[in-house]
Amino acid sequence: MNIEQLVRATRTCRRFQQHEPIAIDTLRWLVELARLGGSARNLQPLKYLLVSDPELNAAIFPHLGWAGYLPEWPGPAAEERPAAYVICLLDTRLAQEAECDLGIATQNLLLGATSRGLAGCRIGSFSGKLHGLLDLAAHLKILLVIALGKPLEEVHLEELPPDGSIRYWHDAAGVHHVPKRPLADLIVTTGKG
Repeated sequence: MNIEQLVRATRTCRRFQQHEPIAIDTLRWLVELARLGGSARNLQPLKYLLVSDPELNAAIFPHLGWAGYLPEWPGPAAEERPAAYVICLLDTRLAQEAECDLGIATQNLLLGATSRGLAGCRIGSFSGKLHGLLDLAAHLKILLVIALGKPLEEVHLEELPPDGSIRYWHDAAGVHHVPKRPLADLIVTTGKG
């Protein structure tokens, strides 16, 4: 795959082949890709907790929110849940924020996942109880949970509909549709655009 194909194929996936395990070595490789990305002021304040144990996966799952634009959908059904998680943490001894780093790191990680036939979902909606469940040190703040697994759903990119809605949606067959703004709407030609 060339870079454009890889970027187009790297889509948020929320339904997985739950019983297809992901080896810890694969998770470590994905974090290596995250680690190699840029870091504001080169502080490198992100840490990662790797989870591939089915029992811990099951304990984490109820603490996650899955799709804000699909309020009627409770999240992946049994047998469709993630096979692994990468919990992205901020070491508050090193920095108080890392949004730029987090975006770079997680995109690298998800591009790597796609290159290996995996898919993922960045989850920023999670219970405050997750920190205690994972028995994390006080200086580690959960920023994001990345759910991972072999994809069980199809994702299609769509042109923005006439009403301009950016809301993603599922069709009757369960295909996930994601509207994207057209390129012409994103490029500014003068300082007044």
